[in-house]
Amino acid sequence: MSSQQKHRIQVPDGLRDVLLEFSIAYLLEQPGDVIDYAVEFFSKLQENRKTTMITSAEPASPDESIMSHEEEPLVNRYASRRKSVFAETYDPENDDDDDGARAIFPKTDEQRARLCDSVKNILLFRSLDKEQMNEVLDAMFEKKVKAKDYIIKQGDDGDNFYVIESGVYKAYVGEDQKHIHTYENSGSFGELALLYNMPRAATIQAETEGQLWAMDRQTFRRILLKSAFRKRKMYEALLDAVPMLKTLQSYERMNLADALVPRTYAKGERIIKQGDVADGMYFIEDGKVSIRIQQDVGEVEISDLEKGQYFGELALVTHRPRAASAYAVDNVKVAFLDVDAFERLLGPCMDIMKRNIGDYESQLLKIFGSKNNISDIR
Repeated sequence: MSSQQKHRIQVPDGLRDVLLEFSIAYLLEQPGDVIDYAVEFFSKLQENRKTTMITSAEPASPDESIMSHEEEPLVNRYASRRKSVFAETYDPENDDDDDGARAIFPKTDEQRARLCDSVKNILLFRSLDKEQMNEVLDAMFEKKVKAKDYIIKQGDDGDNFYVIESGVYKAYVGEDQKHIHTYENSGSFGELALLYNMPRAATIQAETEGQLWAMDRQTFRRILLKSAFRKRKMYEALLDAVPMLKTLQSYERMNLADALVPRTYAKGERIIKQGDVADGMYFIEDGKVSIRIQQDVGEVEISDLEKGQYFGELALVTHRPRAASAYAVDNVKVAFLDVDAFERLLGPCMDIMKRNIGDYESQLLKIFGSKNNISDIR
């Protein structure tokens, strides 16, 4: 059995259906907190299932509807779910088309600056490295709209993904075209149909004049989906080599891999500064990092780290300022985990990291000779 076959997991239709319902609901309603929304969504889904099971066990009266429009599954209401749609879902693992022609739409410096500002907070672009981000900027094209223009219509095939630069846009769903969300001068839409190869799940209409940036289906898939897949595989391999993370379950390492963000630093560049408030921790993908602490004679190196090692976790565990500075010895590529994701995902490793604090202090004692000499560092 090949390693590819060994790691392939068959996703049950039932799971795929439920996750698709949740994805549609979340992307359409854009709630503030995904966890709270997920709890509410699946609790309601469970209650609806119980109700349906009870009512289906009793004879229905002629004037009694088994399921009201409000109880009908979201996918049925919003997307006319079809089995063939799921069969066509994009699989980046089996997409070997790396040499296809890349879409490039020339832009002025002013246009590129505006586009950069529009996409900087788009979650889909968060995991892209600099080269991939430039490819995204090259591939997007301007689309000016007038008030009452329809950008996408529910039931149509998905052609483009859209990022809003300016204007007000309303989202409508269902046969009665119920208004469910308003976008005001920011945000993005249209990714759902491209992710799942399904008809548009909602109608988006411009309320005012505005400007959008669009990306075609093929480019969206090749850059965003395939890069996300490769990023996960690469980071999973990186994390598998970190002894501290052996205590995590496989799915926990997958979640951790998805939360990592690539960062690069040039030779000699400071990555973190002693005394600063910690914003996250770092896993080294490539290159070497020098860890130094400030003393009366200047900065003193206490260790050097390389690929597969990590740093920056000490301040997150102790909730104190950075105990040391870190510098790129050569060109360095790291995977960054922000403080929120650290607290959410690395709970099972906390005891190990606390034990590492003792190892860190022992290392300092060997260098400086006494605890008095390192009291200002702790």
